Amino acid sequence: MAPLEVLQFPDLRLKRTSTPVDQVDDALRALAAEMIRVMYDEPGIGLAAPQVGQAIRMVVMDTGWNEDGGERKPTVILNPEIVSREGTILWEEGCLSVPDFTAEVERSERVVVRYRDLDGNELTEDVTGLRAVCFQHEIDHLDGILFIDRISRLKRSLYVKRRKKQLREEEEPASFGI
Repeated sequence: MAPLEVLQFPDLRLKRTSTPVDQVDDALRALAAEMIRVMYDEPGIGLAAPQVGQAIRMVVMDTGWNEDGGERKPTVILNPEIVSREGTILWEEGCLSVPDFTAEVERSERVVVRYRDLDGNELTEDVTGLRAVCFQHEIDHLDGILFIDRISRLKRSLYVKRRKKQLREEEEPASFGI
């Protein structure tokens, strides 16, 4: 498998709605393993398949790990759906696909999520805190939604303007002032 690259805003592939995973095979397992590697390398605590150009409903997560330590216990999540929500919370979010930006996003404080694992087992998690926010953030990716779609129009437009300028500067050839 070719190394995966994390797509970055404004790549239009991030706006696609993903299709359900119908069967688990060796190719899907290899993709999951590579996504886990990329998630840790970036580093991040979650990565959705659309972020690496795969429009399928698969997410990898590890909310107990960080760069400073913690045991690595990645979870591979297929076809997740939020079956109930409760309360609201503001959470400072960032995203591997939205470089150099964080913002407070309103999320549900508690969610119950149903999904399948790579062995086909149906699992249900009742979660709060970081894990609840991460589930919501990654499921948004599967639906073509970025966290910047959930912030004020003003903050979003300021980020978009800054990002476009950054991309223009990256494309310009370096001048060496001879």
